[in-house]
Amino acid sequence: MPVKESEEKLLPKEPLDLPKEPLDLPAGRQGLPRESSAFSPANPSESYPGEVKTLLSWTSPGRPFRKRGRQYYLTSLLIMLLVEVILFLFAQYLLMLVVVSLVFVAFALATVPPRDFHYRISTEGITIEDHFFLWQELYDFYFRRIERIEVLHVRTHSLIPGELTLTLGDIDKEHIKRVLLPFLPYREMIRPTFMEKSGNWLSKNFPLENTKVAS
Repeated sequence: MPVKESEEKLLPKEPLDLPKEPLDLPAGRQGLPRESSAFSPANPSESYPGEVKTLLSWTSPGRPFRKRGRQYYLTSLLIMLLVEVILFLFAQYLLMLVVVSLVFVAFALATVPPRDFHYRISTEGITIEDHFFLWQELYDFYFRRIERIEVLHVRTHSLIPGELTLTLGDIDKEHIKRVLLPFLPYREMIRPTFMEKSGNWLSKNFPLENTKVAS
């Protein structure tokens, strides 16, 4: 049955801007794969660009240690006895116990060598034995020489622990500095505290032992 001209105007017409061939699609939309090759399990390095990597690891004593001679213990005992007599005259019995405890701890640290600790620096932070610290928890780092041993000090944002101490052992200080600089700022100079200045002054003017003999 022929369609009248007025009815043809009411019928929907086919849009003229539809692509007729797949080649008419915009660039980059032709033949999209179901899965991108960048996320393929066959390329784990590309799939996980943030993979945790160990940058440096070493084993060294947990604290600086130097073997003490007999003169060190005798001088310490004489000083302790002198302080104990003075405290006894002033009836400071509690302070007498404190002095004895401090001397006992000092003797124990000077007699028992520390065990070896395992240190590890990775792209995520620093590991000391079974304690891990993220880079976001650390503030800066510097080096100090204690008991003729190079020690790395890493300060933390939080009050506890406040500072991490890592003995370098056979690791070169400049090598560790190059590893840490991309993550933490390096502090070239640290102003010593009053206690540190007092300890250095006492050890310099009133040494407990002859360093030449002890070495």
